[in-house]
Amino acid sequence: METSELLKRVRQIEIKTRGLSNNIFAGLYHSAFKGRGMAFSEVREYQYGDDIRDIDWNVTARFDKPYVKVFEEERELTVMLLVDVSNSLDFGTVKQFKRDMVAEIAATLAFSAIQNNDKIGVIFFSDRIEKFIPPKKGRKHILYVIRELLDFKAQGSRTNIQCAIEYLTNALKKRCTAFILSDFIDDHDYKNALTIANRKHDVVAVQVYDKRLEVLPDVGLMKVRDAETGHEQWIDTSSKTLRNAHHVWWQSRLDRLNDVFTHSNVDFVSVRTDQDYVKALLNLFAKRN
Repeated sequence: METSELLKRVRQIEIKTRGLSNNIFAGLYHSAFKGRGMAFSEVREYQYGDDIRDIDWNVTARFDKPYVKVFEEERELTVMLLVDVSNSLDFGTVKQFKRDMVAEIAATLAFSAIQNNDKIGVIFFSDRIEKFIPPKKGRKHILYVIRELLDFKAQGSRTNIQCAIEYLTNALKKRCTAFILSDFIDDHDYKNALTIANRKHDVVAVQVYDKRLEVLPDVGLMKVRDAETGHEQWIDTSSKTLRNAHHVWWQSRLDRLNDVFTHSNVDFVSVRTDQDYVKALLNLFAKRN
């Protein structure tokens, strides 16, 4: 992508996603993704209605009148985006490519994080770790992240979600909130890795998919190509048996995904490229409140 076109797209995404973060997600994001807990702030004199369990007995004894400890929420989070950049994301038949929607969702989450004074970092992955952007704050950092989301060129073509999850577990020593953004077209078994990661971190999964994976159109002979392996073949979409078999295959994939996320206790939302991802994110945030 040429520099001028890239800068234009970065600006367009910034305007759209920052507006969503400011106007729609601000409060929900804050309450859906909690900080590390409560931290001691100060002591003050006891007031009627204070919880007696908060009395600081040492200070009370020193001044001969009751004092209580005041606690504040440790709000600051580290947010990590695990972004699938495998070849299967370069697909879309209706509104936009999966890759473009992933970039918009990632940018929206990034601006929501920054607005709440959280750090944001990114792990780009395919069948390997492609790039790690350490968590930082600030608009300049966000714009760098968006540029990478729009213009990143992966070395690998396939998908290995387990590789990305294990890297997260090893690379981030402190607890973070991690969003896995992928189409989850991956036949590796990553259930155990996800379970381990979610014990240490707060992991959330966002699946982006195209409706043609859900339902094949009846358009006769059609040449299809696996974006990750390069394998090509002709299929007869006029065959009702074939279309039904394809739908059963897709539903079985969704069932397996739901089983993985349920077993790992990971919140999961799925959105189609021709649908409004805003509604999907709002449902995800609301579910966590």
